[in-house]
Amino acid sequence: HGGVVAQSKDIDYELVASADKLQLHVRDHGKPVDVAGMTAKVTLLAGTDKQEVELKPSGAALEAAGSFKVGSGTKVVAAVSKAGKSVASVRYTLK
Repeated sequence: HGGVVAQSKDIDYELVASADKLQLHVRDHGKPVDVAGMTAKVTLLAGTDKQEVELKPSGAALEAAGSFKVGSGTKVVAAVSKAGKSVASVRYTLK
């Protein structure tokens, strides 16, 4: 999907970040994972600015719309949960 990919416990988490939308695509060995019942709390760190965003299921990905600072060098932490239990914490640096 053209985003940055991080791995946790053999699961790929691809973050696609734009100024108005954040998407997290979840794949297990290349196959899409059903994101029903999953959420992700994403923290964006751009310089001294900190923004927290809740991603919710939308089609095949976890997604949020809004206004986001996602310039080059922005650090991102995504805490992924399913049914209220933490399943992964992944970190990214945007290019």
